[in-house]
Amino acid sequence: MRLRATPPQIAAFALVLSALALGGCRASEGIRPIEKPDSTSNLKRDETTSDRARPFMQLGQKYMEMGKYDLARENLLKAIKYDPHGVDAHTVLATLYDRVGDPQAAEDHYRMAAEYAPRAGGPNNNYGLYLCKRGKFDLSRKYFDIALADGFYDDKATIYTNAGTCQLLGKGSLELAEADFRHALDISPSNAQALYQLAQVLYLKSDFFKARAFIQRYEGLGGQANPDALLLARNIEIKLGNADAARDYARRLHDQFPDSEQTHSLDPTTPSS
Repeated sequence: MRLRATPPQIAAFALVLSALALGGCRASEGIRPIEKPDSTSNLKRDETTSDRARPFMQLGQKYMEMGKYDLARENLLKAIKYDPHGVDAHTVLATLYDRVGDPQAAEDHYRMAAEYAPRAGGPNNNYGLYLCKRGKFDLSRKYFDIALADGFYDDKATIYTNAGTCQLLGKGSLELAEADFRHALDISPSNAQALYQLAQVLYLKSDFFKARAFIQRYEGLGGQANPDALLLARNIEIKLGNADAARDYARRLHDQFPDSEQTHSLDPTTPSS
């Protein structure tokens, strides 16, 4: 079977999935060209199964980056044959299956990576995020909590942001989502996703002044304008009765993203749109 890439299925994850692809896998760092190993050879003395699997895993990852998905899968499966508990190989293979549109296979390999590293932050965060992507919101929380308990994992802000975003997508507790985003910002005050999502939570809680403060902090980061953020900012200003500011956000949304769903959602009969 020839693997073909498919587009992402859930646009709501566009701002958080960057943490998913290889978040718990360090194998992508410093890859050097390597010769394709001979899978029929025996292990050398003092060579572990992990040592034997690593070249296949690296080569598979390299092929995936080149878009040669069949060769990538072939080598990643060889890596897992040598080292069935290889967390990195399962993580890269999960990423590959997700990329080509086989979500069940992707979920299976994210799950195995988490099972083989039951206390590690990266694999459990990845599995939790993928469960969330597939709509398994309650189960995903379990794995985010495991990831947060890993004292050696230093990107807790990403885990909190993912957990809070999953609460919102699953229409869960706004209080828990707010706490997650505030924890993320305590760790990383310039976390753009957490700032935007916290503004959204506060908007949903009708706390419009605080929502404005966080969307303004988001804008103050000076990053690329985002249609969701512009629409949220416009809606916040409407709730606060600031028609001129609302019109300005609507104009920016129309000018910068004329074909976006957010622009099309504006009501032309509303003065502030």
